Amino acid sequence: MAEKNSMSTHAEDLRDQGAVLTEILALHPAQLRLSELVREVAAGVPDFEKKDAIERAVRDLVGVGLLFRNDDLVLPTRAALRFDELLGEGM
Repeated sequence: MAEKNSMSTHAEDLRDQGAVLTEILALHPAQLRLSELVREVAAGVPDFEKKDAIERAVRDLVGVGLLFRNDDLVLPTRAALRFDELLGEGM
């Protein structure tokens, strides 16, 4: 029987997407490769499961237009940067 405190897969995906987007925005304008992003988000000790979760988060954020991926490079889109700017101004 699963614990009541266990997160649903959807909730875990949202948490991972939030962590990835937060990290990308915090480090902008630095340009990160996916492997660097994995190390940053996983606190330097990525296991296969965490690496897979971060790669899924990047894929999903690219799909909704918040990240741009060019080969191994991962960047925030203008929409993500503008949203971050609005949040910083007390939206």
